[in-house]
Amino acid sequence: MNAQQYTASHFNWRKITYFFAIICIALLGAPDSFAQEKKKKKSKRSRIVVVNEVRQEPLLQTTPIIGRFVARRSGIVAARTGGPVKTLSVDVGDRVELGSIIGSLDTNSLKWRYQVAAAEVTEARAQVRTAKVRAKLVSQELKRLENLRKSAAFSQARYEDKKVEVSRAKSEIAEANANLQRRIANKELVHVDLQHASIRAPYSGVVTRRHTEIGSYVKEGDPVVTLVDVDSLEVEADVPSKRIAGLSAGLRIIANLNAKIKFETNVRAIVPSENPLARTRTVRFSTKFKGEKQSLAANQSVTLHIPIAKIRDILTVHKDAVLNRQGKNVVFVVKDKRANVYDVTLGEAIGNRFEVINGISKGDMVVIRGNERLKDGKRVKVERVVTH
Repeated sequence: MNAQQYTASHFNWRKITYFFAIICIALLGAPDSFAQEKKKKKSKRSRIVVVNEVRQEPLLQTTPIIGRFVARRSGIVAARTGGPVKTLSVDVGDRVELGSIIGSLDTNSLKWRYQVAAAEVTEARAQVRTAKVRAKLVSQELKRLENLRKSAAFSQARYEDKKVEVSRAKSEIAEANANLQRRIANKELVHVDLQHASIRAPYSGVVTRRHTEIGSYVKEGDPVVTLVDVDSLEVEADVPSKRIAGLSAGLRIIANLNAKIKFETNVRAIVPSENPLARTRTVRFSTKFKGEKQSLAANQSVTLHIPIAKIRDILTVHKDAVLNRQGKNVVFVVKDKRANVYDVTLGEAIGNRFEVINGISKGDMVVIRGNERLKDGKRVKVERVVTH
């Protein structure tokens, strides 16, 4: 090989090596450019998010107070007359209706007393008739004497005596009438005792205690049973005096019977008497139970949520929308399909939301899902809107 051929051959190898290097560089650089292109396309893709509205709602701060169910009507059903107990038709736990018979007394002696009283009334009526007849006869005699005034047979002394007899006869009539009324009243009293021998329920309720048994003798006023009107149950609570200012007649109060049962009550009355030791006042709350009343009992405990301040409207944001970045509370607000970051100042927590002092406005849609890796100005696609 001469010098000319060697030079040409060496040039060809340098050329081949040069092109090979270019190809390698192109091949090695391709993945980076591909990744960059993929990254650019990914950056243009919208992130899917879930949003919730910033809303204005009334805030009612409450504190729990333990109350108890009390019956507006409860107490002892007493005997209204005396006598041995003949029947007692109820037991503890039985429900009785208004006017139904609870028990009865032996009425044999009362029936005989009634017969005696009736006979005395008949006798008194006869006495009245006799007194009227006698008064009529005496009046007729007085009239005859008056007709003899101008005759020689007229006696002034006899005339005066007859006038006295007429007055006495009229008094006897009044006395007989009074006696009749007394005997009638006595008869009616015995009749009332006969009626009261049947002991009736003064109101509908449930028997919680029996105070006597069949065969026992009861006097007027002795207890027979204790009755509780479960249909008139209301809630009574001893509320701290400093919380009374938040209560007014008719105010709706939410109460819990247990973890599952919630119901409404209304303030019925605030008793104007304070416990000087506990600094509390008794408050009565009317209930709005329906069929559930049958499962309630007097003195059963209940939790009332008493307001500690007046109701005020506040701006709230969902707790899941709030992120802490570099010591600041921020939220992402979706506007024009982009998530923009906003600094917010928060107040108290109310359930699953925060009170918003400033930073965002009513109606703003904030991201509550998918906001962990969001960046300011990122394009987003709203998947759904959570309303609670």
